[in-house]
Amino acid sequence: MRYPTPHQLALAARALADEHPARARVRRAGLSRGGEPLWVLSLDAARPGENVLVVAGAHANEPVGGATALALARRIIGEPAAANGCGWHFLLCADPDGAALHRTPRPYSLLDYHRAFFRPPGPEQPEWAPSLLPPDRLPPETVALTALIDELRPVLQVSLHATDLGGSWVQLTQDIPGLAEPFAKSAAELRIPVETGASDATGWPSPGPGIFVMPEPPAGPVGTFHPEDARLSTWYHAHRYAGTTAIVEVPMWASDTVDDPAPHPDPRGALRMLAGRLTADAARVAAVRERTPDGAMPGGLAPLLRAVDWTLALIPPIVAEWTGPGAPAEATAAHIGSIDAFGRRLSLRAAAMLLRVLRAQGDPAAAGLDRLVTGWCEEFAARFRARWVPVATQVEHQSRTVLAACERLTAVSR
Repeated sequence: MRYPTPHQLALAARALADEHPARARVRRAGLSRGGEPLWVLSLDAARPGENVLVVAGAHANEPVGGATALALARRIIGEPAAANGCGWHFLLCADPDGAALHRTPRPYSLLDYHRAFFRPPGPEQPEWAPSLLPPDRLPPETVALTALIDELRPVLQVSLHATDLGGSWVQLTQDIPGLAEPFAKSAAELRIPVETGASDATGWPSPGPGIFVMPEPPAGPVGTFHPEDARLSTWYHAHRYAGTTAIVEVPMWASDTVDDPAPHPDPRGALRMLAGRLTADAARVAAVRERTPDGAMPGGLAPLLRAVDWTLALIPPIVAEWTGPGAPAEATAAHIGSIDAFGRRLSLRAAAMLLRVLRAQGDPAAAGLDRLVTGWCEEFAARFRARWVPVATQVEHQSRTVLAACERLTAVSR
């Protein structure tokens, strides 16, 4: 099984609607900045009631969501009871322009994955843009997504995400009681580790392993290690209609080190070490970037350079946070490991995207940067003992988690 492209997703959705015209329909919710259609597949409820909105492809480098959306649609058509009386609506790819730049339908290694890597800067990401831009400058993908939320008023919005290497976890804008048990059961059956110390959810309440609830303002930070504030993102847009958003993460490569609950012997010392390594790695990439001209770029290269600059700019404040007075005196081994992986991603992603630019330009510096990217990928995989999770397994775990979230949430609300 491979990750489907946005075009393949649209074709499959149309075929499903043709097979089940009484239940399914496909429509266009808008256009991307590049003029690509934003397709929505809707499965109407057997009776009028609540809606579920599933968002796939919000991050270009996390392609599993589209496959999961199709699998969920097929399952709900085949098993109507799985819909829990709700109408289901699938935004098949929230960022088709980004997906066209991240081309890894079936990566065979972390290096293969990074050879065609792309992740746009925060202001160009559909879900995060509202937290970084004024309303009159939002990209059309964000405008279409928020309009869809306004139209559907979903009781549950699900955003399907994936991490390159690690485990699975769920972030919730509000708690969904009882979700931890089916989530953990699915992960165990499918041999997917649960990430118990996700760096994306530092300090958040956790009602169960791998389940994290965003703090209510002003209880605490919700954008740790990032300049974005999740409370301004499209995740929270559903709250104006009493909805809840679940962000379901699944790994492409699993690491069985991410659920270690043992106390780390020296968190602050470890963070100082990680900060020093990240600073040094970023400096190596920045030195190459400084010699890369910003002139006329062939098609597709300008977004890559913007993403490189955005990623490198994230690093100094992150280093300051890791080494500042707020650094934790106590932490689990899993949490420090998650931060370790996060830091490796930043410098590696910046280097990988810059390498694509250098290669396209025929720059002689590409050879040296290629060796650096190759080495970092090998070290990343070795440090976390990476093992590939088949796409079908990723899809099954996400699907189970989404259905469980809907079942638990609607049971509470009815």
